[in-house]
Amino acid sequence: MVSNDCDNGVPRAVVGVTTYSEEAGWGVWRRRADLLPRSYVDTVLASGGVPVLLPPLPSGAREALRAVDALVIAGGADVDPASYRAEPHPKTTGVRPERDAWELELLREALAQDLPVLGVCRGMQVLNVAYGGTLTQHLPDDVGHLEHLPARALFGTTEVRVTEGSRVAGMVGDRCTVSCYHHQAVRDLGTGLTAVAWAADGTVEAVEDGNREFVIGVQWHPEQDIDARLFAGLVQAARKRARVRESW
Repeated sequence: MVSNDCDNGVPRAVVGVTTYSEEAGWGVWRRRADLLPRSYVDTVLASGGVPVLLPPLPSGAREALRAVDALVIAGGADVDPASYRAEPHPKTTGVRPERDAWELELLREALAQDLPVLGVCRGMQVLNVAYGGTLTQHLPDDVGHLEHLPARALFGTTEVRVTEGSRVAGMVGDRCTVSCYHHQAVRDLGTGLTAVAWAADGTVEAVEDGNREFVIGVQWHPEQDIDARLFAGLVQAARKRARVRESW
């Protein structure tokens, strides 16, 4: 059970989580909807935070982030290669340029406001692009197997090695088994980011900005297993902002 930090005079951190904008069905309806897997909400709650969903918008990142204490860039569709000046691979599909633009704007503003940031799967890729990096558009071409995305709607399992002394290692240890679902990955690291975790095949599994208190991306899906360790680290870093926001 998560304790309410307000009981001890400490405001609970509000965590903004980006969402999908997709055609969806519920009840008798099938319409465009802004949605997010419930597991993200449950993991933020399990970490002691209060989740707020951030749908893709054409503008307004600065105002949206003034209402939260931390930012999670969630997983989702392939990042548009135009965002890192590349031609699309035949296997790059389902891109959402409006979501890319919104999340890149959110990241720029989050960094300007010095907010804690966690990128999950696609979110790590967007983080890398925001720092000027590039992506491998179809990972099986490089690693020769499908273990990172074994089948449609089926998570894979990856053994990850983490750099000792990194912020990520401080939360998950130097070895961990994680859930993954991706066919794209980091190729060239963005300036200012450091790779701190790898799969056995050399795929970058986590990055962090060592010059900031908490700017981390992981290629895996901690929310799939309701693994609150990374989210708890994010919430802990966000509590300073929560105190400031409460005084506004």
